[in-house]
Amino acid sequence: MLNFINIDKVLFIDIETVPQVAKFDELDDKWKELWTKKSSSISKNNETPDELYNKAGIYAEFGKIICISTGFLNKTGNQWSFRVKSYFGENEKKLLTEFSSLLNKYFSDTGKLLCAHNGKEFDFPFIARRILINELPLPSVLDLAGKKPWEVAHIDTMELWKFGDFKSFTSLDLLSTVFGISSSKDDIDGSMVYDVYYNEPEGLERIKRYCEKDVITLSRILLKMGGFDIFKDEDIVLLN
Repeated sequence: MLNFINIDKVLFIDIETVPQVAKFDELDDKWKELWTKKSSSISKNNETPDELYNKAGIYAEFGKIICISTGFLNKTGNQWSFRVKSYFGENEKKLLTEFSSLLNKYFSDTGKLLCAHNGKEFDFPFIARRILINELPLPSVLDLAGKKPWEVAHIDTMELWKFGDFKSFTSLDLLSTVFGISSSKDDIDGSMVYDVYYNEPEGLERIKRYCEKDVITLSRILLKMGGFDIFKDEDIVLLN
């Protein structure tokens, strides 16, 4: 199924995002007005803008990235390892600058690919938008302007699993269970990131660990889909 790629030229990505501030009341008047308009379009049970504000983090205009975890397969002799590195912190511009440097240095060549689960709908466009909002140059691998579909170097495991069934949404947790892979949701899940970040003293470190687990799970899913053997836990290398 995946004979069109070299698996060792794939950068696996997962991001975690939160609203710009902890509470709706902390926004200035203009941003309150804008979120009120946005929340009215997504409200299902007449929730107030304040009640819906914990969802602001999924929109690049109202949210920010607090962690980008990456992973790639590395071969030394006959031994494969999976190397994981995270870019995280309070300073979004700094982490995006460092992540962009990685993309520009190692993943701008033909044949290099980015992979994320639901990446084409969420991770890739969210990163690109936040890069522009932070007034940083957009790495070529994220710049889709003028590119033909086959020139876009992105793999989306959810899209692969759809097999053309556009009404289907399959979570990373469900897909990992289908393939018999240990779930990354053994501590927190995406719905808890907002509360953990804003309410726990060591929340960011906990979110980083969760994000890294998602990247490991993502890579194992792609390997399974391609008919490859998956790496063992002892083959995972966490980079500083």
